[in-house]
Amino acid sequence: MPVTPTAAATAPPVGPHGGIDLNVLVVTDGTAAVQAIGQQLTTEGVPSTVVNLKSSSRPVITRSFLARSLPGGSKGGNFEGIVLPDAAPSQLSGSEEDALAWYEKKFKVRQVDAYSPPTPVTGMNAPVYSGLLTGRMSVTGAGSSAGFGYLNQSFPFSGGAAGPAPFGYLADPVPGGGATPLLDAAIPGSPDRATLVWQYDEGGREQLGIGFGYASFQAQFHYLAHGIVTWVTRGVNLGDWRNYLDIAYDDMFLGDSQWSMIGDCTPGVTTCPKGTPMTGTIRMTPADVSYAVQWEQQHHFTIEFLYNGGASARFAVNGVDALLVATRPVAKDFYWVNHTYTHAYLGCKQDFSTVPWTCVTSGGQLVWAAGPGLINSQINDNFAWAKQNGIPFEPGVLASGEYSGLRLLPQQPVDNPYLVQAMSTDHIQWIVMDASREPTMRPVGAAFGVPRHPIDVGEDVDTVAEEISEFNWYNTSKADGGSGACQGSKVTQCLTPLSLASGWTSFIVPEQVRIVFDAMINNDARPFFMHQSNLTGERLGYPVMDGVLSAYRAVYGASAPVDNLPTSGDGAVLRDQQLWAQAVKAGDVTAWVQGNTVTISGPPGTPVPVTVPTGTTVASSGQSFGGPYSGELSAYTTLGAQPLKLTLSSSPF
Repeated sequence: MPVTPTAAATAPPVGPHGGIDLNVLVVTDGTAAVQAIGQQLTTEGVPSTVVNLKSSSRPVITRSFLARSLPGGSKGGNFEGIVLPDAAPSQLSGSEEDALAWYEKKFKVRQVDAYSPPTPVTGMNAPVYSGLLTGRMSVTGAGSSAGFGYLNQSFPFSGGAAGPAPFGYLADPVPGGGATPLLDAAIPGSPDRATLVWQYDEGGREQLGIGFGYASFQAQFHYLAHGIVTWVTRGVNLGDWRNYLDIAYDDMFLGDSQWSMIGDCTPGVTTCPKGTPMTGTIRMTPADVSYAVQWEQQHHFTIEFLYNGGASARFAVNGVDALLVATRPVAKDFYWVNHTYTHAYLGCKQDFSTVPWTCVTSGGQLVWAAGPGLINSQINDNFAWAKQNGIPFEPGVLASGEYSGLRLLPQQPVDNPYLVQAMSTDHIQWIVMDASREPTMRPVGAAFGVPRHPIDVGEDVDTVAEEISEFNWYNTSKADGGSGACQGSKVTQCLTPLSLASGWTSFIVPEQVRIVFDAMINNDARPFFMHQSNLTGERLGYPVMDGVLSAYRAVYGASAPVDNLPTSGDGAVLRDQQLWAQAVKAGDVTAWVQGNTVTISGPPGTPVPVTVPTGTTVASSGQSFGGPYSGELSAYTTLGAQPLKLTLSSSPF
């Protein structure tokens, strides 16, 4: 379900203009590289027009398609950038290629050749190397100025979180042929370097050549993707790009049941073989809090805790909870989200006599285990407890225990109406959801649901041995000593049992690092989560976080830091992204650049992402626009009753 906008329905009228519309033309033949760039434009929010070369009903690319005629005989440009599958797609006619060449020269619009094995046609000599691109890539001075300056000057191009090396070509520019290296690499087996990505200037046209094969799922593409968008739009577009990371730990001040390596179960939570000894409760200690603060300071990253204040008294000794005592003085160093007072179940009344369980009904209606009294007290008592104990909680943010109360298919197809009502009663703006069940933000009464990605480290483990034991049980066949749950599954396959000695470092950590890393470099503001049990004992959460931050900072420079928002900030980003996607689909916003002025017009209240070069100001006030990121200025801005005008420091086209 889409987010419901509150913007007015009518935009200010827009008259004819001779500017260049902020819209990118993507001419695709369906190959992976051009599709990846098209997806990146969508991910950043940049409006685009797609022409499918394989469609018999596609428009013919003519001068009149590319540019509009104005009164008096002048023309305006319909596209600020062109993306082609390669330098000369076979499906384009000669007249279409001529029209593109005319348009790009007349309006100074750039062209990306999505996959461009080097040839003299684009200013490059024959390749000096073809094969897998291992090792490191470097950004040249020209590359930094052209839009790739957010990358480290030298960065690893394969292995680790980046995954396998892609296939590509390295070549040298034709002397005096118009090609400028933007990214280069050492030639394998040689002391020399050669070019991977280049800009080719010829006869008033500027093209971007990219000499390796890629797809939208590859990290190597994402490293360069924003630079490609910046280059083709000359840094002026309706888009916003950040690399977000929020990692939350649930059940703070509560405790989590412990996995049994004897019974291959979690006593008290799952069904165990008869005679399985009861295991303990995993709960952080004061030393764990000190370690968390120290880790944050060393890594320049803020951890988020989801707290259950009512649990604190259960663990008090002589009326004192040592964990709470240790947390109070440093509580300001963390983000805090209300996880309900005692982690109470807020969903339908469950009937466990069936497998799987079902919701109890009466008269054809679901019977709810939690009514308004319980729900409101779970929310408000937890806020009050935090205020009393100096916990700086995020106002208006809620996480129900195990996402209970929110719809859970197939058993509970609707949200608990009393939980929905509480969003208004208790002034909740954001409620967290499980992204593995509901990947897209949606309204929950007056609040918006913020989907979170799970990190697959057990909530019931605090040692490597327990984690591997549990992993093997759920992911291996009965013949290999596992539960066999993977056998016959349509979505998973059975794995070879992991080694107790090496499985953690060789498989589990790298796989979780890769999953988190892939999301954070894809403009994905959805938080990740584990449990407080993963920050005690052998502290399993830290190797995952260390691996993600290390992988990120090996590639991205200081101008593109991790955007480490709390859940409320993540929610605001997701809401704006979704509202903007709806506005783009509806064609509600018109924007263009003419000279050094950007004009954006649309319904008042519409959130619009804008990226512009440094030095850009708001025309009406003279104040700097947006905030710095990746060597640019960018922000979501809300349109008013009159078009927004921005003044660039120079004319880009």
